[in-house]
Amino acid sequence: MVRIEHIQPDGLVDVRGFGFSQVTKVTGGSQIYISGQVAVDEHGSSVGKDDLQAQTRQVMENLKSALTYVNATFAHVVKMNVYIVDYDPSIRGIVMAVRNEYIDPNKAPASTLVGVSALAAPDYLIEIEAIAHIG
Repeated sequence: MVRIEHIQPDGLVDVRGFGFSQVTKVTGGSQIYISGQVAVDEHGSSVGKDDLQAQTRQVMENLKSALTYVNATFAHVVKMNVYIVDYDPSIRGIVMAVRNEYIDPNKAPASTLVGVSALAAPDYLIEIEAIAHIG
């Protein structure tokens, strides 16, 4: 049986409700690694040119499809890495609002957000990779 704990250690700033956990502890089960997903549909067409909100939604839908295929949900995600082109802190809310439609911000995975100068194609504004744990 898989057990996933979202831990708020003493001595670290309390981030409960901010869309990530300081520590995620997993026992039992199997790990699933999902490659970075970008804003392309199932036919390989780009979605949401110049629209971070639309691209974030497509990325989350792509992650959802990958998770569903292995009988997992976003509740099984224990780690996410988010890469945003030309990141400015003022756009964080756009990404978090969409992400919180898929992930409970009070039981969110450990997460890292990194600003980058470019991704694999010029139209991509965001890429998210995930690690999930299933029983």
